[in-house]
Amino acid sequence: MDGRCAVETCAEFGFAGTSCTPRIRCGFGTDVLLCTGSDEAYVFSTQEGKLKAVLQCPGPVSDLVVSHDKQRLYVACRSGVYCVSSELLLSRVKGSPADASSGPSELKISSESLVVAEEGVLSLLPVGSVLVTLSQRDASWMLALYKSSNYEKLSSFSQFSGDVNTEEKTEIRRSPVLICVHSRDATPSSSSSNSSSDEAPSQGHFHLDPVLFKLLFGVDIALAKSPVILCGLPDGCVCFVPLCLPGSRLRVLHSLEQPVVFVGSSGPGRCLVAVGALGRVVLMKADKGGSTEGRRNVLTEGCVPGPVVCGCVDKNTVYYSTGSDLLLLDLSEGKSGEEGQGKDEETRRKMDAALQSPTSLNVCRVVALAPPTCNTAAPGVVELLGLSVRGQLQRMRLPVRTEDSRLSSGSDSQVGRSVRDLLSSIGDVCERASVLKTSIKSKNQILQRLNQVLNISFLLMAGANGAEHPPLQENPIRCRASTSWSRLLQEDSLTLTCVLDNSSAYVLERGWTLSITVFPLCPPPSAGGENLSTNFSFPFQSLHPGETLDVSLPLAAAGESSFPVTVSCSLLFSLASLLGEEAANLPALQSSCISLPLNTLTVDWLHALQVSSPKAAREKITPHATDAIEAFLRSHRIRCGGNAEGGREGGLKYSASVRVSAELLRDTLMVVKSSHLDPAGTKTAPENVCLSLLEWLLSEGPGGVTTGQKGDQMAMRGSVVHAQSLNRHAVKLTAKEVNVGVEESLNTVEVQVHSSSIAAVCGLHHALLRRVQTLLQRAPERAASTKRVQSLGLREALRRAEHLLQQIQQSRVSGVFSGGASTEQMSRTLLDVYRELRENPLVII
Repeated sequence: MDGRCAVETCAEFGFAGTSCTPRIRCGFGTDVLLCTGSDEAYVFSTQEGKLKAVLQCPGPVSDLVVSHDKQRLYVACRSGVYCVSSELLLSRVKGSPADASSGPSELKISSESLVVAEEGVLSLLPVGSVLVTLSQRDASWMLALYKSSNYEKLSSFSQFSGDVNTEEKTEIRRSPVLICVHSRDATPSSSSSNSSSDEAPSQGHFHLDPVLFKLLFGVDIALAKSPVILCGLPDGCVCFVPLCLPGSRLRVLHSLEQPVVFVGSSGPGRCLVAVGALGRVVLMKADKGGSTEGRRNVLTEGCVPGPVVCGCVDKNTVYYSTGSDLLLLDLSEGKSGEEGQGKDEETRRKMDAALQSPTSLNVCRVVALAPPTCNTAAPGVVELLGLSVRGQLQRMRLPVRTEDSRLSSGSDSQVGRSVRDLLSSIGDVCERASVLKTSIKSKNQILQRLNQVLNISFLLMAGANGAEHPPLQENPIRCRASTSWSRLLQEDSLTLTCVLDNSSAYVLERGWTLSITVFPLCPPPSAGGENLSTNFSFPFQSLHPGETLDVSLPLAAAGESSFPVTVSCSLLFSLASLLGEEAANLPALQSSCISLPLNTLTVDWLHALQVSSPKAAREKITPHATDAIEAFLRSHRIRCGGNAEGGREGGLKYSASVRVSAELLRDTLMVVKSSHLDPAGTKTAPENVCLSLLEWLLSEGPGGVTTGQKGDQMAMRGSVVHAQSLNRHAVKLTAKEVNVGVEESLNTVEVQVHSSSIAAVCGLHHALLRRVQTLLQRAPERAASTKRVQSLGLREALRRAEHLLQQIQQSRVSGVFSGGASTEQMSRTLLDVYRELRENPLVII
């Protein structure tokens, strides 16, 4: 057949990927019923070309049918089957305004209309005074028969649900097929009816030749003239059960080994057709050889281009949609003068050829079809009603077919129709090309973004796993940070500003998130082993090469002492951002992400210092003395033999020190400063090594964390820094040159920490050691003199350490024998040992 369909859009329902198969059913007169799987069903008039009514149902609609007497409308929902009177529906339609511009009438179906309380009904079929339902329960299918007068359950049949692994999985759950097959000699009135009614009295009902009916279902069913219910299941089985034969059970007629899409008869009535989702076609007919008693069932299997989304049959023609095209399969046997086996073989060859080359009608994206009808205004023209994937109800007018399956082009009207068909074909092809172009463009963009993400992942993983030069290699994408104090609501708080620096050649696009986890290295005893980590997430849209992203987060409030803290920075990429809006249909993808660690920063007590002059320090600390708890602690410390902590040196009774070779510090600071100011320039030694060391300690810091507030520079004239610690205690940092040694003196720089808080002294001493260790990693290599090492009083330091060890052992022994009476004395002894170790350190040379 040459030519193509003329497609006309009648209405739009906004159908978009639902959980059930959409359906088009014959309704009242020229009306058709539609369900798209949503909570609404529609009544559309094909004669008037408009939507007449909208049925609002209690749940998603899986099927709807009209009874034989056209008096009732059955609607299958998730909670059961509802019945609506045709009088009520038609009265609502007639009662609406006659103005064509007005909207359709709406009818809400309430729970009072529930007639069959059976969950999971997917298909309905009225057969005379019986309503047949097909539902799925767990791992089996349930076929139930109900009396339509009082909805009493007559019988039920079950069939185990198998699993068919199809290559293409769709989001739409395929509903089973449910039809009724009659023997042609079982309806005497059929002889007086026209051909169309003879083949299908109503939708879902088909007539078969008596011989084929007997061969398929058996002699008992044929003699009882019982209608047979056929159901095509998604597991590929075509099952049947007689309606009026007591003691029957559900039996399998054939298995397509793929979901069944359509079952019907053609011929008329001389062939039973079953079509599968992947394109398998099964034709069941009776051979024409021999006598009536000797005839046998002939089964022809073939395969058409798939996948098959929906289908319908008309006389000798099967129409089916693959989603990308609407195809016509001609099952006519043709005319031949031969008889017997030769004609059967010729018919089989023609059938195989027809299955291999169906005719394209050039209509795409059709997901539901209604049975064909003949156009009364244009005799010979066949019309199809279809529902597209976009929810458009389309009327498709097929080209006229002659005996040789070609278009008749003898009149001017047919020539005009061919022109219209050609224009419609161009529009349809353009729409299909536009859809494919958009889909290809979207997939290319997804692949480009995924490739970008993989490149960034490999870049960061290579930097994390590189072990050749770990101190010198830095990730091109890394974080650095700075600390600063701010005052909000009469409370001082320490804020950490993290800067994400993108020095790579890649763009961090939408979908990336900067994740920062903060947790203390030494949790306080009050935590009781509880995880005190805090996570902060900062999504961002785009970060180009060379750009930075600044984020701020609260680190600690004044008075807290759970320091130092570790700041772990990482990049997270959400896989759901690749698909955009399509990811909403994939819940499992929402929590899927790629995590890439960047670097880890440490914020210590030196970062948290509030540097100021001595006068400002006293003024800042004095208001806290009015607090009742602080006043009590201050008085307690005075009674124990110490002075008040108002910033005076007499109150700073705890101290610790670090001694480093002055010559080593000059060489190292010269290398560090020259690399920061002018990497290619000359190296000059600092004039005042003590002042330079304090400046470096309070500004640079190891591991990429700097101090945002450097304080009053006047406090650093004379190598003395006054500050306030994190726990609100006064702190004094001093740096001075000291000669160490007996026989040969060594010029060293001694950095001392003084405070009235032992926690502050311990934390700052730890921070000083970390900074000096980081600084000396850049020192030039040189060999130390053995004579100088011996002259530094190393033997005296070891003798002092042995004496301290004896004090610790004696305090432990006295504590065991005296019980808990000497706990305070033992604590004081251990504290004295700790102070002795901190105040008399070894020299770092």
